[in-house]
Amino acid sequence: MVSTYDIAVLKGDGIGPDVVDEALKVLDAAVSGGGPALVFEEYPSGADCYVETGDPLPEATVDACRSAAAVLLGAMGHPDIRWPDGTEITPQVELRFKLDLYAGVRPIYLYAAHHTPLKDLGKGDIDLVVLRESTEGLFASMNGGIELRGETAVDSMVITRFGTERVARYAFELARQRHHERGGGQAVVTCVDKANIFRSMAFFRSVFNDVALQFEDVEPGYEYVDAMAFHLVERPQVYDVLVMENMFGDIISDLAAGLIGGMGMAPSGDIGDESAIFQPSHGTAPDIAGKGIANPVGAILSAAMMLGWLGHQHDDESATRAGERIQKAVGEVMADPAAATPDLKGKMTTSELGSAIAAAV
Repeated sequence: MVSTYDIAVLKGDGIGPDVVDEALKVLDAAVSGGGPALVFEEYPSGADCYVETGDPLPEATVDACRSAAAVLLGAMGHPDIRWPDGTEITPQVELRFKLDLYAGVRPIYLYAAHHTPLKDLGKGDIDLVVLRESTEGLFASMNGGIELRGETAVDSMVITRFGTERVARYAFELARQRHHERGGGQAVVTCVDKANIFRSMAFFRSVFNDVALQFEDVEPGYEYVDAMAFHLVERPQVYDVLVMENMFGDIISDLAAGLIGGMGMAPSGDIGDESAIFQPSHGTAPDIAGKGIANPVGAILSAAMMLGWLGHQHDDESATRAGERIQKAVGEVMADPAAATPDLKGKMTTSELGSAIAAAV
């Protein structure tokens, strides 16, 4: 019996619609060969939605995301569209809090040697996951920071035992899963913090250590976040799963994306116990929206992550295999240096690259 999944689609702003359209194209190709049935329904959200309605994230959209099997999101926000206090509109971040999506999963995989600025690395030599806790940390101050008299501004770092335990546990389980899938090597989870300076980070590490005791088959590792930035450039091939606070993860994941061809190559998932949203790691890039030059690979790989998550959640091998077909197709297509949008020094349009991957699927 074929499983059916309702997918909420939030195309958002800027290049969001451009890349989501290609992800939908590839998803259709992937499931047409024996995958589950996917029913897509689009909902309004984002900065343009705010201009039109006064609300960047209508409650009906939140309800749809909560009830859907999964959410596919493009990108949201615009630098020129802001709240009255001057902060940028970020409904995608608000959704993480509303749906309690605590695990920000950002796979970093090198598909071709010509994508990386580093020397002597080829396909698969960079294969790690940046895992950010997505509901606490410095982001917990979003819309709640304090500004006094135009002279002093304060945002607080929030680290709880509950929040740290569950993201650390997710990290160890993910490393164990990756170890089984690869069939060899040592599973390692690296705690990335600043425990030598900040009390909040020392607490984060202590909770991480408590969780590590429950996973004897997974090796714990430790890096201070500043050293991590250096070591990722120096030796990215030695890392497996990196777990860290929200803001650190925001920064480190962008750095890591630069090692595999840029933000256009980086997928992500924001995952909770009941809901999950999948989106490319990049922003809205309004300056190139609608020009047909945005890289759709991050969105396409996010769609593959979505299928993998659905397969895991529902014990559905057909969804898992469909996600794997997409990943394999991306690898086949991206092996050709000419298969690239302008960000990768290529001449293909967004649609041409999406179509090439769909055909490979």
